[in-house]
Amino acid sequence: MDGNDEELPLRERKKRETRQRISDIATELIGERGFDAVTVAEIARAAGVSPMTVFNYFPRKEDLFLDRIPQAVDLFAAAVRDRAPGERPLAALRGLALRLLEERHPLSGVGETFADFWRTVAGSPALRARAREGAEEIERALADALGEAGVADPGLAAALTVAAYRTAFLGSVRRLAAGDPVAEVARDHRTRLEEAFGALERAALDR
Repeated sequence: MDGNDEELPLRERKKRETRQRISDIATELIGERGFDAVTVAEIARAAGVSPMTVFNYFPRKEDLFLDRIPQAVDLFAAAVRDRAPGERPLAALRGLALRLLEERHPLSGVGETFADFWRTVAGSPALRARAREGAEEIERALADALGEAGVADPGLAAALTVAAYRTAFLGSVRRLAAGDPVAEVARDHRTRLEEAFGALERAALDR
């Protein structure tokens, strides 16, 4: 959960805690047995809730495992909308990407425990399809935010930004899955992000 959860009303905190508990249990069960081998009913029983409650929090079974897609959508759009006065949108997005990497955030793709997670995704057509849909959701939200920022071609800028981030992300995930050291992958990931955003900024896509 986010660090500012304590500022939320009790009811909202409990809802977030329930959502996180369901997702954590789903991630553990699916990681152990595979996506298709685990049912929503099993996850609900393990979490101490009803299947209806599970679907109240997660519209699709895939979202139980890929539960950070909404967070990614919000983070990318907010990086543009909440950027500092005078900061270009792409500079703000670069800052977000590097911050996620520094924090070893799951959305960075680089971390000590992420390899098994992404092996599970790679082994499931349903999860791979949902991950692609998630990238499209991020792109649409980012295009909206870039349009509000006055970018001349927000759709193009969003598409190229998401493609650059996704390319660096998947490259690092594959290396981790192959057993490359996390520190080495993180260093190279930073270099690729810097190069990618540098190219995007030089193209003046956010003008």
